[in-house]
Amino acid sequence: MTSWNKYFKSKRVLITGGLGFIGSNLARVLVEAGAKVTILDSLIPQYGGSLHNISKIKKQIKVYRADIREDHKLPRFVRGQDYLFNLAGQTSHWDSMTDPAADLDINCRAQLSILEACRKHNPKIRIVFASTRQIYGRPDHLPVKETHPLRPVDINGINKVAGESFHLLYAKIHGMNTCALRLTNTIGPGMRIKDARQTFVGVWIRDILKGKRFEVWGGDQKRDFTYVDDAVEAFLLAATHPEARGVVYNLGGPAVVTLRELADALVELNGSGGYQVRQFPKERAKIDIGDYYADYNLIKRKLGWRPKTNLKSALIQTLEYYRTELNHYM
Repeated sequence: MTSWNKYFKSKRVLITGGLGFIGSNLARVLVEAGAKVTILDSLIPQYGGSLHNISKIKKQIKVYRADIREDHKLPRFVRGQDYLFNLAGQTSHWDSMTDPAADLDINCRAQLSILEACRKHNPKIRIVFASTRQIYGRPDHLPVKETHPLRPVDINGINKVAGESFHLLYAKIHGMNTCALRLTNTIGPGMRIKDARQTFVGVWIRDILKGKRFEVWGGDQKRDFTYVDDAVEAFLLAATHPEARGVVYNLGGPAVVTLRELADALVELNGSGGYQVRQFPKERAKIDIGDYYADYNLIKRKLGWRPKTNLKSALIQTLEYYRTELNHYM
């Protein structure tokens, strides 16, 4: 594991969406590296932020409850920062279809507002944007490279294309130090488990630990999964590597499995439990992307990143965490 002290010691770092799953894990590593961390989070219940996620580092960071849609507040937060990890977003694909205006405001317009605040008040800040595999839509081929056409199948994907594009444009036109990571299914301690707004794996974890059979929709879809510690390392590499400026990278996982294989592994590792396979609900099937797994050779070649945590270890560590912390996330 890279020692991040030489990059982040005494540096000022802002994390939008920092009380969420990836943001809070990122904050923990940055605190260990000696950074001065500020977290901005709306704590809107359905968006995944949790104060419990930062309970062990709360005295070492600054936390502000604010919404990135509040344009007038952004300048005070971006001034003086050395790095911005921009993870604030609406992640639910289904919510984006039922409330498209909110998704537009958060994943599109507010992203432009953040970049404008940085351009006007701190143009030298280094920014890493959390994008998503969802923007590819249904793949033409596997594994999916960064050059694959972008054909989102839902409102969330369209708005994330725009948010990512703004970040890349500001690098090209305004010379700002921005880049983007297209995340695949990220799993690990701190992920949302009360519903599937972030990942279906959270719901599986919740149900199996409560002794309930979980549902597997479809079951034959192929997926890759990134453990959160590996995702955090990718964000830190992208923030500190000069070659990342103005570039977008795929993240991926060390293995490709079907959802049914993943369910079997989860039951086996837990030592008990079960699941039932059901057909995809018709309305959800329309926005399902089918098989997906990433080609992450670009970030491997350029930044030296690769997923180090195998799927078995990722599931074991996640199960162990929620065995003791489950009630904090319900």
